[in-house]
This record gives sequence, structure tokens and C-alpha cells, in this order.
Amino acid sequence: MNNLKQIFLTFIILFIFIFVGFFTYNTAESKAYDFMTKTFLTKSYGEKSKKLYGSDNIVLVVFDTKTVEKHRWPWKREKYCEVFNYFLKYADEKVVIYDSIITTLDNENPESDKKFFETVNQFDNLVVGFLPRSSKKQTIDPAFAEKFKLDVENKLTVTPNFYKGMMPFPQEYRDVTKYIGAGGILPGFINGNLAPWALDEIYRNQQYIVNCGGNFYPSLATSAFMLANNIKKVVLTDSEMIFPEINKKFKHRKTWSQIFIPTRYYKLQNGMYSHKYYSAIDIMDSYNALKNGETPKINPEVFKNKFVVIGANVPTSTSLNDNKNTPISINHPGVDIQATAIDNLVNDDFLTILPQWFNLLITLIGIITVYLFIRIFNLYKAIFLTITSILLYIGLCGVCYYYGIVISVLTPIVLLVLTMILSYTHKFVLEHRSKEKVKTAMGKYMSEDVMKRVVQNIDNLGLGGKKATVTVLFSDIRGFTTMSEQMTAQQVSEILNEYFTEMEPIITEHNGIINKFIGDAIMAVFGEPIQDKNHAQNAVKCACKMLDKVKELQKKWANENKPKINIGIGINTGEVFVGNIGSVNRMEYTVIGDTVNLASRLESYNKTYKTKLLISSSTYEEVKNITDTIKISDVQIRGKANKMDIYEVLKIIN
Repeated sequence: MNNLKQIFLTFIILFIFIFVGFFTYNTAESKAYDFMTKTFLTKSYGEKSKKLYGSDNIVLVVFDTKTVEKHRWPWKREKYCEVFNYFLKYADEKVVIYDSIITTLDNENPESDKKFFETVNQFDNLVVGFLPRSSKKQTIDPAFAEKFKLDVENKLTVTPNFYKGMMPFPQEYRDVTKYIGAGGILPGFINGNLAPWALDEIYRNQQYIVNCGGNFYPSLATSAFMLANNIKKVVLTDSEMIFPEINKKFKHRKTWSQIFIPTRYYKLQNGMYSHKYYSAIDIMDSYNALKNGETPKINPEVFKNKFVVIGANVPTSTSLNDNKNTPISINHPGVDIQATAIDNLVNDDFLTILPQWFNLLITLIGIITVYLFIRIFNLYKAIFLTITSILLYIGLCGVCYYYGIVISVLTPIVLLVLTMILSYTHKFVLEHRSKEKVKTAMGKYMSEDVMKRVVQNIDNLGLGGKKATVTVLFSDIRGFTTMSEQMTAQQVSEILNEYFTEMEPIITEHNGIINKFIGDAIMAVFGEPIQDKNHAQNAVKCACKMLDKVKELQKKWANENKPKINIGIGINTGEVFVGNIGSVNRMEYTVIGDTVNLASRLESYNKTYKTKLLISSSTYEEVKNITDTIKISDVQIRGKANKMDIYEVLKIIN
């Protein structure tokens, strides 16, 4: 049964650890990741350290508030041509990325659309966005799939398959577009877990290749990277995205329909963007100036051989607001997020996520360490060492994040605290059980009340005590020595054990404690440590019941062919010293004094006067109203100079 309890308890503890760890990892761990990213990963620590701002070879052109203040939105689609033509005719950029999704034609301004599409058609280095969707209702145009699907050597064990369709992509737009990229990103936890409980609308992941309707397509960032390096083919394995033509490999993870690589976000240079940016209106004005032979506000040379990401960021506009919440910023412009994704690819600047087995190993080591602290050290030292270990671990996490290594932060700490709580709970239960066992065992060797007194004063045990008025009872079996010589040790033991077993509850019932067994004799004390103002009366009543119980035992033992026994009892009331007597290493809670000696001698006088219960005059004064007694006058008590009266108690009358 005990083994089953241990197995059951083990499974319960394992379940608690697994549940708490799983819940923390899939919910709160993401918040810890956000904090560590913003605190350690996106700050510059001096000239010698790695610069954590976005690369200079990636710039942004933003349709921002400044732009819509001059050209009121909405405008015709041909308005974008002023920006596009600037790069088409005057700049020598590497790749232009248009971070915008066109799903419908402008039927009210077909000529404007025509001019826009003609401009797009002239580009050989323009990547435009499309938006994959999970719904099958938004079907994929076969012509779109044939034209833009990636040439992928698929070595994946399981191919992600979440996107079933895509937002409409007008035929006219498709015909003039040469390069596309998936523009959407999914929120979720850094480990790629997109389960419902992990979604919190914080965008921590970047998708680089998506499987949409059975075909692979690049993201905007991947398409721009492949175009810049003239890459035509991709190899996908379970752990890597490989571009064999340039012998480049990126470690990745799979999530539903995307291949993602942990993104490194960069410090915002001006509170909004991590990359150099230009307002679209300045590009428009510069284009018109160049067209008229005037000096442009922005020299096209600044874009030479750079990636140019064009997008919108007007917080006050629904149509021109593409902001997302990221670990480093609330309402982070989507155009800068795309630039970050490109930056990570171009400079191979990704985070390194430690494998789950490593995080688990660290957690197990921490749990074992904390458990050993608790087993070896006292409470305060164990707590101090545990807190110190947690602080050191947080410091280690900070160092890891500084160098771009993502390690689980909160989950190990939570499990370490849980280890401490469960360990001390278990320890408390075991100590409580052990204490109860000790109390039970102690109760067999001393009075329960004495034992309680010891437990209550466990931290202040010492020699000493106090004076108190008590009643002491001595009882003894008549002729025990002669009887024991005629019996075996086993028979003597059985009779004594049965006799003591019957006497003990009678004494306890009358608020007395058995101070000690002296061979066949019992010494009991009334009035201490149990406070009882009627201790003398209770002692006499107890003695009468003890005599009655002996009569019952005599009948029982006669039927069992056991010898008949009689007892004598002596009772005295007076002042004693009560407390711990002995040495500092071995002590006994007892009472000493002349009162005790007299009680013992009274018991022995039962043989002389052929009586069963004798009490002193001091006890008589306390019980004379409840007893029928016979006075025995002028008794010479051994050790006493003067004679004294003693009394035989016949019965209780009240």
C-alpha cells in the first residue's frame, strides 16, 4: 500500500511539474522573451560591441503622415508611380520591395491603374507582396502558381500545410509583376508554437518560405534576398533552408505553413524605425525636381546598391496603417519589420534558439540543485542559495540574449520556485508525520500531558522547575515478589501489562499523570502539569476506582487460573518541587520532596494495618466531605519525629 502511495504521489508531482512548465512555457515565457529582447538584445554597449541598429544597406521609403498632409488620401494608384519612377529612372538600388497588397482594380480610374501597371512592368528588380490565406474559398490562380512558385528541393519529413488559398491578385497585376513575396506574418511565441493559448498579437516570428496550396512561395524578404543574389533554387530540410548556388544555409523551424528563422530586432533609431527612412513625399518631390532638371531634395546616390523597402505608416489612417506589436515596440511599422527580415537574411544576423533538450537539461540541473539545498541546509540558507541561483541564472540569460542566444528564462525559474514549495511542503508533511510518530511513541513512555509540555517547550528545555501543591498517589501489588518467583517471566509480564493497561485510563480520567512505573508500583501525580484545583479529591476517587477494577481483574484471572493479586494505595497532598530533574543530557520530568516520600510510606503501611487505601491528614482535610473514613491515630511514620494521624478510606459518599 505504501509503495502504491509513493507511486501515486510521484505521478502527481510529475503532473504538476509538467503542467506548470507547459503552461508557463507556452504563455508567460513569451513575455519574458519580450523583456529580455528589449532589455539586452536591442541596446548598444559602446563602440567595441556589435552595433545593434539596422544595416545601412537597407533603407525605407514610407508613405507617412507628412505625405498625406500634402497629398490627401485616397489618391489614384498612379501617384505611386512618382516614387517608383524615381528608383526606376534615377537611382541605382539593388532591389525594391513594395510592402503592399493589391487585391482589386480601381474600376473608377482604369487609366490610373494602367499607368501604375506599366511602371511596374518596367522593373527588373521589384518584389511585390501577396497575402496567403487559410481559407480554401480564396482560391489560388493556377497561372499565378505556375509563374511564381519556388523551385524547391523538398527534403522535409513533414511539409507544413496551413495556407489553402490567397487574397485575390488581379491578372493585370500578375502579368506585369516579375517577383512576388508573401507579405503576411503570424503572431505567436518565439518557439514557433502557434497554438491558440500562445497567440497574444505580438509578432516575434518571421516567415521566410510558405507552403500555399501545395506550392512553396518566398516571403518578401526571401524573394528580395534571392533576387539580389540571383538565386533560383532552394533546398529545404527539417533543420535548414539552403541556397546551394551561393552555398548558404540558414537554420529554421517549421510552423504550420511557414519556414521561419528567429528574428533579431534592432534598436529603434528614432523611436519608430530601426533603419534609415525617407518620407515618400520627399522622394516624389525629388523625382519631379530631377524630371525638371532641378536639384533634388534627396540625391539618388544615397540609394546606390541598397535594398529599398516601400510601405505605408500613417497611424491615423486605417488604409495606410500596417503596424504590428513586436517585442521591442508597440505599433511597430510593418515596413520596418520587413526591412528587419531582409536585414537578418542579408547579414545572416539571426537569433540562436537553444534546443528544448538544452533548456530541459538546465531546468533539471536547477531542480536537483535546489532540492539538494533544501535537503542539506536549513530553511534560511536554502532560500538564500536558491534566490542567489535564480539571480545568477537571470544574469546568464542576460548574457545569452546580449549575444543573440535565446534561452528559456521564466520557465526554469518558475519550476525552481515550485521545487522549493513542493519540497518544503513534502518536508513539512514528513516532519509532521515523524513528530506524530514520536509523540505516539513518547506517549507510551510518559504521560501524554508531560509529552505535550515537552513538545510545546521544545526550544526551551532545561533543568529546573517550580514549587507546587500536588497530590501524590502510590500503588503497589501485595506479595508480588513471592508471586513472581512461582511464575515464568512471560506470565509475570502478561499480568503486569494487563494490570497497568487497566490502571492507566483510570488515572488519566481523573486528571492524573503516571509519573513512573517502579517495578509493580505506580506513582501518579495530580495537580501538575494538569492544573486541577480538586486534585486531592480526584486522586482519592481514582484510587477507589483502581480498587474496584482490581476486583474485576481478580474474577477474570480466577477464570484463567491466574494468581489473585491485591494492591495497596497511599495518597498524600502537599508541596513538592516539580520540573526537569537530571543532567543537561538526560532529564526526567518528575516531582520530589517529603510529600512524595510520605505517600510512598503510607502505601507501605497498608500491610501493617491490613488496609487497602490510606491517606494523610492533609489529604483528609480536602476529601473529608466526600469520603467515609476511619482515623488511625498516633502513627509513628518512619523518618518523622512526631506521630501523626492517618486515615483509611472506606468509600466515596458524595
